[in-house]
Amino acid sequence: MRALRPRLFDPGWRDLFEMDYSDVEWVLTGERLTAATFDRHRKEGGFVVLHYPVLTDEMLERTLVAPFVFVSSDGRLEKGRGHPRGAGSFARLLGRYVRERRALSLADAIAKITLLPARRLEDRVPDMKRKGRIAVGADADLVVFDADRIIDRATFREPATFSEGVRFLLVGGTPVVRNGQLSEVARPGRALRAPVATAGQ
Repeated sequence: MRALRPRLFDPGWRDLFEMDYSDVEWVLTGERLTAATFDRHRKEGGFVVLHYPVLTDEMLERTLVAPFVFVSSDGRLEKGRGHPRGAGSFARLLGRYVRERRALSLADAIAKITLLPARRLEDRVPDMKRKGRIAVGADADLVVFDADRIIDRATFREPATFSEGVRFLLVGGTPVVRNGQLSEVARPGRALRAPVATAGQ
């Protein structure tokens, strides 16, 4: 999901990304845009989902298995609308690309969404040294899932649909998912920030 106002959509964006207006979806309604609605929505501001016509399943799979590629998501939901990756990225990797396609091992996939990104960032963000691993002193961010069932269920029509196969999820030791049920009130997450250099440093 992208904000429509930034310079990303300055003139020339269609050639740069090999996309057209119809490949851009207005998040709040699900409508595909035209030149007229693009201009109107850009003036008012808001979020869009981009449907890249050049990104094929084969290209995505080749990218996922590369040893230097980590998996993350910038997906977010606004009033229950947005890109399905906001709810299903990791379950999709584990269900579709590990179990169904056997494109990579379960251990490699888990490393790509936990330890490897943490290691990549920990020199700049010291708090990441407590992420992505199970160890004494690490943050208790844990997920228990059924490897034979885990799969994403979010779609572009229903992007907030909860993934299947997740049994428990703890963030900082606080349960967010318990017995497969997502808590509506638990909000234990916190932002991790890189230290800001001050004058003279």
